[in-house]
Amino acid sequence: MSAPQADPTPSVETKNPGAGIDYAYFLDCVHCGLCTASCPTYVERGDENDSPRGRIYLMRAVTDGRLDLTRDVRRHLELCLDCRACETACPSGVQYGKLIEPFRIAMEQVGDGDQKSQDWFHRHILFGLFPYPDRLRKSLWPARFAQALRLDRVAEATGLLKLLPQRLQRLTAMLPPLTNNPGKYDPGPLPEFLPAKGSRRARVALFTGCVADVLFRHTHWATARVLQENGCDVIVPRGQACCGAIHFHAGASDPARQFADANVAAFSSQDFDAIIVNVAGCGAMLKDYGHHWRDDARNARQQLADKVKDVCEFLDELGLAPPPGEVRAIATYHDACHLAHAQQVRDQPRRLLRQIPGLELRELPESELCCGAAGTYNLTEPEMAGRLARRKLNNIRQTGARVVITANAGCLLQIAAEARRQGEVLKIVHPMDVLDRSYRHEQL
Repeated sequence: MSAPQADPTPSVETKNPGAGIDYAYFLDCVHCGLCTASCPTYVERGDENDSPRGRIYLMRAVTDGRLDLTRDVRRHLELCLDCRACETACPSGVQYGKLIEPFRIAMEQVGDGDQKSQDWFHRHILFGLFPYPDRLRKSLWPARFAQALRLDRVAEATGLLKLLPQRLQRLTAMLPPLTNNPGKYDPGPLPEFLPAKGSRRARVALFTGCVADVLFRHTHWATARVLQENGCDVIVPRGQACCGAIHFHAGASDPARQFADANVAAFSSQDFDAIIVNVAGCGAMLKDYGHHWRDDARNARQQLADKVKDVCEFLDELGLAPPPGEVRAIATYHDACHLAHAQQVRDQPRRLLRQIPGLELRELPESELCCGAAGTYNLTEPEMAGRLARRKLNNIRQTGARVVITANAGCLLQIAAEARRQGEVLKIVHPMDVLDRSYRHEQL
């Protein structure tokens, strides 16, 4: 039996990061070890402390006062990608995310000077830039200019990029082509309202987020067009904000709550059949709004969470209008962790894609093993993220596919960056990009 919902807010007075977690969550784990084969860090390192059951044991021991929260213990917990593949594998129904997430937030608050909020990269880049689309879009103009003149290639070839701090080097390597072609990568902002085509079947809101709206706005447009083709009025509420995942997963709970409340205000102003998300990480965060904070606004956040649907999940339930155009390609589908594990959405994207004429979809070995993106993990834990990216690309090669489809912005960036690094020519796209091409009778 699953544990009742607990208050994930830590008790700073006790200096015990497990004090705010309902102890029954720990007891759900029977330490059978069936989760270990699904855990990316355990598969790569073979260290029991880097397995789900090992981390649960560490958290429980710290909570019990049997183990100090040493630097080594913190390190094992911080190395977790929070991919939640262990939840899928667990026969006992352990809700691992409801352990690791509040525990790491508490570690930030009761820490001994190792807080991420005091780190320049978190404070200025991850917290100060990424969650704000306008700021991020403006900050990328130098990169656009450098790419247009191919100065980025000169900087890489001459070693100038190595003068940057390591995490900025990694960030630069992750950037996709930032072409100035407005029809391809940045077709401009979405209007507030896009009408359904044909008979209206639903009225939905589209969540646009932060990084996704800057780097994948073309996918937002594709998503909106696919929804229109399926008889949906699409509303893009103004005033919506970052989902809060960037802050929350780095242990900064209060700023994440402020973003959540901004989204509640933006999406509660109108009545929608569903709130549509096309980024797996954002969808998982939005669906957990009612769990993360226990205060007077909790019910309002839960009401929003109850309406959140991944776009593949929603279209599969609605019944996809048959895509008419042939898309001739051999493709493989990578399961984004926060879609397959956190939201339990696996078969729906595949069912949609298999309805596209001409598309050959091949199964990807270890599809549900994390690619190493994990939100901003690939920037803060480059060694482990790199190992997982190389593993993922090797599996992609085994399929013989030239198109990789995945439903999360972080996965799209991570796999594309590794492909560029290894000189592998692949197209990495979102399911909505492919469906949109079929409806518009265009090739990839």
